[in-house]
Amino acid sequence: MNGGRGGRGGRNPYELTEETPVYVISVAAQLSGLHPQTLRQYDRLGLVSPDRTAGRGRRYSARDIDLLRTVQQLSQDEGINLAGIKRIIELENQVAALQARCAELQDAVDGAAAAMQQREAAVHASYRRDLVPYQQVQQTSALVVWKPKRGRGQ
Repeated sequence: MNGGRGGRGGRNPYELTEETPVYVISVAAQLSGLHPQTLRQYDRLGLVSPDRTAGRGRRYSARDIDLLRTVQQLSQDEGINLAGIKRIIELENQVAALQARCAELQDAVDGAAAAMQQREAAVHASYRRDLVPYQQVQQTSALVVWKPKRGRGQ
């Protein structure tokens, strides 16, 4: 459940974030208030899956530590079993992914609306200003007599 660890492209490789795996299991156990064996069990169950070193050692991030504390709180204080906690974590990850996708789609909609407004403004700007709108004249029963003026030579 390490949502979002993959794409670090363009970042400084030495920049520490809450997702940077830096803590060995003994330090993570101390920070979370759990026994190292509990951390291994949570990893086996897929509750908190830390990154691995080349030698397969676990490396926990600050986000992993927070998640360990959350699992412990749900288990001890709320009485939720580990299977239920795993489902809660999965659903929370899905919600976060859906929220991110909604934000992406909203940005796309906003961009499309702005582009449409620009195109609409361009169309309005292209209108010919020398044209006069046509207004239909209502027909009446009035009779108009027209006599052409006599021009030159007549």
